[in-house]
Amino acid sequence: MSLTPLQPPGWPAPRGYANGMMGRGRVVLVGGQIGWDSEGRFPPGLVAQVRQALLNVLAVLREAGGGPEHVGRLTWYVTDMEEYRASLKELGPVYRDVMGRHFPAMALVQVVALVEREALVEIEATAIIPD
Repeated sequence: MSLTPLQPPGWPAPRGYANGMMGRGRVVLVGGQIGWDSEGRFPPGLVAQVRQALLNVLAVLREAGGGPEHVGRLTWYVTDMEEYRASLKELGPVYRDVMGRHFPAMALVQVVALVEREALVEIEATAIIPD
């Protein structure tokens, strides 16, 4: 594994994310990806859009030779935090299906709107691919 989770002593273990990640190699910055497909179509619902946004992040990362195991940080922007919270049981399996059991440092914030009116989520990533 090219990344090492950072866990301060005595802190409770995070579930589904890491407090920090450390790695060495080529840094890849993936701009915010929304949940549309290659033809600009959005699937209905937050869970389906999260799946597609994560797939889009990985598609960009693959252009640099990387995969989900190289993602050191994800930042999620959602338009409805309550919908996100209500979808957690469905989001876990979707996340693991796309990203595996790799849980990088993450942040999640609610925003008023995203540029594309139909977008419910936007996800950006920082990855470190070993030299």
